Amino acid sequence: MSARRRWALLVTVGAGLLLITLDNSVLYTALPSLTEDLGASSSQALWIINAYPVVMAGLLLGAGTLGDRVGHRRMFVIGLVIFGAASLFAAFSTTPGMLIAARAVLACGAAAMMPATLALIRLTFHDARERNLAIAIWGSLSVVGAALGPIVGGTLLAHFWWGSVFLINVPVILVTLVAVGVVAPRNDPDPTKSWDLVSSLQALVGLVGAVLVIKELAHVPQHWPTIVVAALASAAGCTAFVRRQRRLAQPLLSFAIFRNRAFSGGVLAAVFSMFAIAGAQLVTTQRLQLVEGFSPLKAGLVVAVIALGSLPSTILGGAFLHVIGLRTLIAGGLGLAAAGVAVATAGVAWGGGLAVLVAGFALVGIGLGAAFSVASAAIMGNAPPREAGMAASVEEVSYEFGSLSAVALLGSLVTFLYSVTVALPADAPEAARDSLAGAIGVADGQPALLEAAFAAYDGAYVATMVTLAVALGAGALLTARVLRDYGPRTEAMTYADNH
Repeated sequence: MSARRRWALLVTVGAGLLLITLDNSVLYTALPSLTEDLGASSSQALWIINAYPVVMAGLLLGAGTLGDRVGHRRMFVIGLVIFGAASLFAAFSTTPGMLIAARAVLACGAAAMMPATLALIRLTFHDARERNLAIAIWGSLSVVGAALGPIVGGTLLAHFWWGSVFLINVPVILVTLVAVGVVAPRNDPDPTKSWDLVSSLQALVGLVGAVLVIKELAHVPQHWPTIVVAALASAAGCTAFVRRQRRLAQPLLSFAIFRNRAFSGGVLAAVFSMFAIAGAQLVTTQRLQLVEGFSPLKAGLVVAVIALGSLPSTILGGAFLHVIGLRTLIAGGLGLAAAGVAVATAGVAWGGGLAVLVAGFALVGIGLGAAFSVASAAIMGNAPPREAGMAASVEEVSYEFGSLSAVALLGSLVTFLYSVTVALPADAPEAARDSLAGAIGVADGQPALLEAAFAAYDGAYVATMVTLAVALGAGALLTARVLRDYGPRTEAMTYADNH
């Protein structure tokens, strides 16, 4: 395959990956608008966000193996078609339930596409240096997509209705489908590869149950029967998944792979990085729009500073990994990101203004870029060649799990803290306690109600961001310990040709 065709393929699969990651965050700025238009509750609003990463994370482990069996080109095309159809369904949804269902179907398409994007790169780029550069670009698109989501959403909302954030996917998918037929290698299925749907469904049950527990615990008042049933389902799903993997000759996930400390460090870097990006973007875009009165576009541009700050450290981290070492880049990067979150939080808590918030987010980006730049190398470069497909699936699940857990934990936490701390006037409607958006909707010119709601939300926001800073600090300490043997000028990849 010619060099021009190889790089054209990278652009093609990169377009698919960009759609996948962009749809994780594109609703952050659109959430207030669609919540009002569809009449969604705070719990439904979080499910509209979370249905996508929950379903995708549950299906990703099996999707990579299925791609080996039926061919990665075919899986990429199937994923594109499903993604396009679900985008149309989501754009014209008329109820919260319809939109949640559409987001779940979107996740099915994304799960089919995502492992195929990396597999097609590995099948096309045979030169190790070219492949490393291509995969580095592939990895950086995850950060770019997460950052572009709020900006794209804000730009579209400035001119169109909220459904346009889904409708924009369709022309990109049509162009990508044509490009696949021109530049992608021929489909190469391997019928000897096994695929286990049961394992994927078990993982999905475990994840959905866990997210439902978190959401119901954050709801005031809690519905304990739902919490108990969801907790039991989650425990049963996870336990059944682990036991089944130990029995299978070709498991979706071999837990022995985590004994390699560099591999585990890479997984932790991916999880904590995406946790920070998704969490900071979600709660900050909501606050900027609801409390400060920012437009969706302006709010999106503010949180995009994280991605902008990550670009130089992403490039430099990957280029100088052999000198700096995994431990410094990952643990040091997470530590710097924790300091950045603290600075951004101080800007809100002590009236530092937008400049302090932006400066803090720039630090967050620099730190996360350093950690993110080598996460892929650590994961793919430390899995045996026969487990490369499994490693790719673990890598992608790590990204999605980071985003998923951020929305589930931090999104629920800010809502919970608002509900339990807001001091509403005696005659305020009960809907004002459910969420800040609810309080704004029923305020009807009552300044005392709005003042109480804004104060409670700011307090909840600060506490949630402090939680994020503590989590990143814990991540820095944990990865420093896990990667204690991977300091400066140490070998980062046991299987460099696998990366």
